[in-house]
Amino acid sequence: MAGNGMSETQRRSMTGYGAATVETPEYCMTVEIKAVNQRFLEIAPRIPRAFGAWESELRETIRTHVARGKLDIFVNFEDRSEKEYDVRVNESLARAYYAALVKVAHAVDAPLNDGVRIVSERDGVIEVSERADIGGAREVFMDAVRGALDALDRMRLTEGAHIARDLMMRVARLEEQRAQLAAIAPQIVAEYRAHLNEVLAEFKDVTPDETRIVQEAALYADRVNFTEELVRLASHFAQFRAILAEDEPVGRRLDFLLQEINREVNTIGSKANNADAQQIVVAMKNEVEKLREQVQNLE
Repeated sequence: MAGNGMSETQRRSMTGYGAATVETPEYCMTVEIKAVNQRFLEIAPRIPRAFGAWESELRETIRTHVARGKLDIFVNFEDRSEKEYDVRVNESLARAYYAALVKVAHAVDAPLNDGVRIVSERDGVIEVSERADIGGAREVFMDAVRGALDALDRMRLTEGAHIARDLMMRVARLEEQRAQLAAIAPQIVAEYRAHLNEVLAEFKDVTPDETRIVQEAALYADRVNFTEELVRLASHFAQFRAILAEDEPVGRRLDFLLQEINREVNTIGSKANNADAQQIVVAMKNEVEKLREQVQNLE
């Protein structure tokens, strides 16, 4: 983007996608991040419950990369580590089952064969639980998060460059249209003066009052004078270029500035009683609307 003061500035879109997978002998971690437009930063992590202790670090890491937008984070986690287990025997329940089996054996006058095996197979007698210790997965998780953020950033930069080029093109077009309006402005007053002469000429018995014509033309010129609006537009366009060249998130500031630009264009439209000027104003409104749509995508 050489030639517009933005050659070293990198703009970012708010939309994008990034994913990264990190594998170790113990773990395989895939993190996906999807970003969409939003006025403020919203982080929506969809992570395993066991990762809850790391959510604060996750959010802080994201904030160092992203200023605004809505981010959905998805995690696919595979634990390949060697497991340890805790085995617990419910002794009171085992005794109760065994006592019941003894009564059955006595009742039917039969030996109590495999009584221990039968009791051990009853629900709740023996409980096995996996010893959950995935503390070693934290660094793998955060590495995958950083990798996904880097991938997301590359996509956002690519899209942001396209948006910035489009914004600069449209501002240049607005500047051309502003120059056209500036050229038309004196013509509007001259046309009105000529119209007054024509009207007065229809009254054959009345000598045109040149002083009155000048006064009427001056009053009309004051009502339709949009020089101040043109001056403010020139300032707004220069400010737009300067903000876009800043090395920080600028989307919200540009959006506010476009509201001011739109207000000036509307005022010119209400003042410019000329078909050519009105046509230019309509074209400018169209460009401003497209600018506002694009700025909504910019961080």
